[in-house]
Amino acid sequence: MRILHIMAGRGLGGAETYSTDVMLSLHGAGLDQCVVMSRHAPRFSELQKAGLRMAPEILTYPFAFFQRWRLRQLIKREKPDLIHCWMRRAASLLPKNTPAALGWFGGYYDPHHFSRCQNLVGVTKDIVDHMIKKGVDAHHAFYIPTFPDITPAVALDRTLLTTPAKGRVLLALSRLHPKKGLDTLLQALQNLPDCYLWLAGDGPLRQELMDLAIHLGVSERVRFLGWRTDRAALLRAADVCVLPSRYEPFGTVILEAWAAHIPLVACRSAGPAAHVEDGKNGLLVPIDDHEALAKALRRMLDDDDLRHRVIEDGYTTYMKSYTREVVTQEWFDLYRHLIKG
Repeated sequence: MRILHIMAGRGLGGAETYSTDVMLSLHGAGLDQCVVMSRHAPRFSELQKAGLRMAPEILTYPFAFFQRWRLRQLIKREKPDLIHCWMRRAASLLPKNTPAALGWFGGYYDPHHFSRCQNLVGVTKDIVDHMIKKGVDAHHAFYIPTFPDITPAVALDRTLLTTPAKGRVLLALSRLHPKKGLDTLLQALQNLPDCYLWLAGDGPLRQELMDLAIHLGVSERVRFLGWRTDRAALLRAADVCVLPSRYEPFGTVILEAWAAHIPLVACRSAGPAAHVEDGKNGLLVPIDDHEALAKALRRMLDDDDLRHRVIEDGYTTYMKSYTREVVTQEWFDLYRHLIKG
């Protein structure tokens, strides 16, 4: 099989991270791949060093018309069996009448923007249902989850982040965006005086959240860490992983917590509600309810039996359905199915 991937994003968000992880896993398993990606994308060099064929020249032109023209030339040269478009912008670059194209949904997108993709794949079953409700033929809508990129790591020394060794650490791995509900988490921190909060991520709300932490009187217990590449070490150093999102189609951080043996507390947005069993592999609380969030965090911190049960059940769930090996095989199987079809 020859697969041509198109990832037009330049950021380091969930889609960019996951797509790169998938490409690297498929490459390690021997799949022949070419990748359209900006040379300025954070993980471009990682893919290039791994040995994948990279085509950054497609995205160097400022206008979609020229990008589409160069992409058409690349398709003629590569002769891929399947073109995998990661998200909306990638799908918009497809020339008309492109055969065998697959569009990836990481959220509740409008299928109209993927009209040149004959098949679509969603990161959750609920997103696949959304596609079908929007008119996509069920025979052309598929489900493949994400997997976490959690490698063995030693827990980060808390003192490196000016955190007492005996302090209780809450960790949020998140873009600093209104959808992520981090303001609710800061409010909850008021009721957890023995806890320190690590916010690993960046985004447009950074200054606003820093100001809110000062206003709430919790700034001395909050660490704004920016984007981090040591997620596994952070998770292993934390006491609880928190996902307070107002809107979260899936949330790979759920899988990261399960894989790292860290208990999870999440707000009941779409992704957590569909995958977390309250009281079994995590705790769920209402969206925008800082008092309920604080109570759930306190319960997770103080109830040893609950913590052990959540950690054990979370890891079991991860091993059954969300390991890198399981998901990579699902991509292979889907590619083969679509190419044969």
